[in-house]
Amino acid sequence: MHVLKFGGTSVGSTANINSVISILETYAENSEVICVVSAVGGITDKLLNAGRLAQIGDETYLDEFKIIKNNHLQLFSELNPETQNTPNPYLEEQLSHLKKLLDGIFLINELSLKTSDKLVSFGELLSSYIITETMQNRSIDVVRKNSQDLIVTNSDFTKAEVNYEITNTNIRNYFKQPQAITILPGFVSKSEDGEFTTLGRGGSDFTAAIVAAALEVSQLEIWTDVSGMFTANPKLVKQAFPIERLSYQEAMELSHFGAKVLYPPTVQPALNLNIPILIKNTQDPEASGTLITNHVNNNKNSVSGISNIDNIALLTLQGNGMVGIPGFSKRLFETLAQEKINIIFITQASSEHSICFGVSTNDALQSAKAINKTFEYEISLRKLDALIVETGLSIVALVGDNMKNHQGISGKMFSSLGKNNINVRAIAQGASERNISAVIAEKDVKKALNALHESFFEEKTKQLNVFITGVGNVGERLVLQINKQRKFLKEQLHINLRVIGLSNSRKMYFDEDGINLNNWKTLLDKGAPATLDGFLNQITTLNKRNSIFIDITANQAVAEMYPAYLKQSIAVVACNKIAASSNFETYKTLKILSRKYNVPYLFETNVGAGLPIIDTLNNLIASGDKITSIQAVLSGSLNFVFNNFNDSTRFHDVVKQAQAEGYTEPDPRIDLSGVDVARKILILARESGCEMNLEDISNQSFLTESNLNSDSVDDFYTTLINDEAHFQKLYQSAQSKNCQLKYVAEFNNGKASVGLKEIPQGHPFYNLEGKDNIVMFYTHRYPEQPMIIKGAGAGADVTASGLFADIIRVGSR
Repeated sequence: MHVLKFGGTSVGSTANINSVISILETYAENSEVICVVSAVGGITDKLLNAGRLAQIGDETYLDEFKIIKNNHLQLFSELNPETQNTPNPYLEEQLSHLKKLLDGIFLINELSLKTSDKLVSFGELLSSYIITETMQNRSIDVVRKNSQDLIVTNSDFTKAEVNYEITNTNIRNYFKQPQAITILPGFVSKSEDGEFTTLGRGGSDFTAAIVAAALEVSQLEIWTDVSGMFTANPKLVKQAFPIERLSYQEAMELSHFGAKVLYPPTVQPALNLNIPILIKNTQDPEASGTLITNHVNNNKNSVSGISNIDNIALLTLQGNGMVGIPGFSKRLFETLAQEKINIIFITQASSEHSICFGVSTNDALQSAKAINKTFEYEISLRKLDALIVETGLSIVALVGDNMKNHQGISGKMFSSLGKNNINVRAIAQGASERNISAVIAEKDVKKALNALHESFFEEKTKQLNVFITGVGNVGERLVLQINKQRKFLKEQLHINLRVIGLSNSRKMYFDEDGINLNNWKTLLDKGAPATLDGFLNQITTLNKRNSIFIDITANQAVAEMYPAYLKQSIAVVACNKIAASSNFETYKTLKILSRKYNVPYLFETNVGAGLPIIDTLNNLIASGDKITSIQAVLSGSLNFVFNNFNDSTRFHDVVKQAQAEGYTEPDPRIDLSGVDVARKILILARESGCEMNLEDISNQSFLTESNLNSDSVDDFYTTLINDEAHFQKLYQSAQSKNCQLKYVAEFNNGKASVGLKEIPQGHPFYNLEGKDNIVMFYTHRYPEQPMIIKGAGAGADVTASGLFADIIRVGSR
């Protein structure tokens, strides 16, 4: 014999009911089948709402009734098209009784618990009739038995207690007669006095469990709209997957903490007899589902699942008058019990100075009022503080039988939450070590579940969520590189890199599932108007784990946003060198924020585009070395200019060429003035441990006064033509000494300078070609032969690759 229960979603539509009928027919081929059904999806809530509206004298209860009536008549008509023009006497009669009951509630403005039970009973009675009648019309051997004739309870309306002695006898006697398929309405019952009662939350599961236990079947099957119990809520965690096997204890823990598939008290009759429970999907009957047994789960994962409960209020009773005084906890929990308030979460400081507990947000006000009244005397004497109530919270919990056998689970859990800027308000762990619970802000639930799921179930793959502002030349190349390398990153580095947000100066576009990078330009053009605050606010609202903000602008206002990003535990990768080269206090603040919020602030491309200059410098210092001197050619733009300038070219033309090929800023004065190089050596000096500002650097410009005082880019180019003799003189001077012109940055003994130098043959800088950069680090370990880093120091592709490298560094942390 099989006992199957189908929930509201499983009987919520014509298609779903047809699936249920097909499943029942298949099962009936081999054995007798008992099918327990819930009300049509959403109907119980509509019945309660109609009753509430009628109670307060709101005539719109009639609109709710019409929806209920039409839903059932339409469902029956669609399932039985041959009866479309023929009224069904039973349905019409039941719906008429429902209408009269609602009218009565409206007239007397009263909805007692007893009447409420009678009201909601219509849901299961109607759904079970529709399914049975449909099957009989299709010549299927099926009968319907009203569960109210079998399940007998006390008169505790809305959550009646079962009289198992009478109920079990009724069930066993009825099912002595073989029947292929029997349909039972779930949830409904009758008291010993013959009054309608209901079995409370999860009542249809309860009905199925009562029947399964009474008949001692080999397995109870719960059919729902998901393929079992998942490692996390699949609506919030897309990587969640069904759990093949769970122990009763694990299933109960997961269900208590928000897994909606089971409601623990309702399946207790089956658990008492060690009857396995199989969770199946009505829309995917071939899926294996989740089998729940009394055996301890021995799967390889230390954690079996992650769950959560929303709408939690955290209440804290504290005060010096609690310490060492027995009875406080007893009085507290007795107060809540008298108010019939369920406690979801409890933790107490070992100092006995405070007790913290969680209740439903709906119960918070009632709890606070009752507790403050109970402890009114102690509060008046200031032995206790008035109860502290915090709302807008949720509980996340790790669950697993094997957690007690693995060290470091809690450390891994809280590390994962901390890295994603998720503040933990309270913690609880049972002595069985089967559950670790944490109270967090409700807004952080999705991020927390995904971060924890990644840590415990997707350890091979880390998801990075990238937000890029500035998608010009370099930004476009970065997007292209990310799109090309995503598969490689996932397969080889186990990094799932997704671009979630893009912005230019006009538009910004977001897709929380990852932007399609094959047509990102079209999508961006359709985006919302871009603002700096709007971009940050959207990133904060999305609240993604492992978020990275990438700045590929030269905009000071964008750089000023970095602290706000870091404070939200959003990593910052900057091509923009304004922040790292601004006043020292700003630089220092960004470094402090990076450490405080445990989130990277990386700016490798500030100095050498794609060259690993800052990374190498940091590694030298971290390993205990000390920088004594730095000599460098740090401008790929200037190196390109002076490598291509000679007595047969004009300086103006070479600068124009450098700009056209993307080696200079749109305003080439930034590059040629030496300020850009000064910023770069400033950053290296600071990373070496020196406190320095831009004005401390000696900048020996090779430009003329008219070049430096030009009013615009066009005016600047005009002055270059006019001052060609000056630049030819510089070239001839170097040539006469068999030297090359290089714009050199130096840092030595706490002082830094930049300027044009004549480099003699044999010097490492002499043969530096094209747009290449070179850096020489002299250190305690490299006192005579410096560590040299050399390569392309300008260009969109290499700069984009440098940003890409920083992104991967974030992912590798």
